[in-house]
Amino acid sequence: MPREETRCELCNAEKKLHHTSGYQVCSACRVIIGNVRNHPEIIRKLWPRFQDEPILPEPCRVEKMEVRELPDVVNGKRYRTIDRDQNKWYLSISEIEGSPVEVFASTAFDRNHELQSRISDLTTITRLISLILRHIFLGEPLTLDKCLKQIQRSSRQRNDLPDMLYGVLSRYDDNTQNDDPAPRPDA
Repeated sequence: MPREETRCELCNAEKKLHHTSGYQVCSACRVIIGNVRNHPEIIRKLWPRFQDEPILPEPCRVEKMEVRELPDVVNGKRYRTIDRDQNKWYLSISEIEGSPVEVFASTAFDRNHELQSRISDLTTITRLISLILRHIFLGEPLTLDKCLKQIQRSSRQRNDLPDMLYGVLSRYDDNTQNDDPAPRPDA
């Protein structure tokens, strides 16, 4: 029976291979993988003696932004757009110091029953985008609880997309008291 030999994925040697940590490696590299996994302090200690660069790049320092409150009055811009079905939409962007902090969308056809589903979906999107913008530009903490609150507020009728999203995602939040059983995951 011929001996199975192919090339080691780490050192490229033609030797008998072993499957270790997702790699096909020779015996020598298998020992190295074991030491890296089980004794990382040895690698950290030896690395500077043989390499002139750090073993890992320096972590990026991000200064924590001071949380700012959303003022009662903000400046904004309104943009008129037309969708692919030729409906006119108005997108309003609230700004603080030139940075967007909230997004709103409306149409002249808000009372149109055919658009109600689209409007609730759009409201969900704009509420979540506003939450993200306030996180980015105002340093407002972003939590699952806040996301759930915005999704729930955008629902216009039972079993619309926001209502279903709220039902499923609220299962992941310990703070949510959901009396309605959430939809079951598909098996």
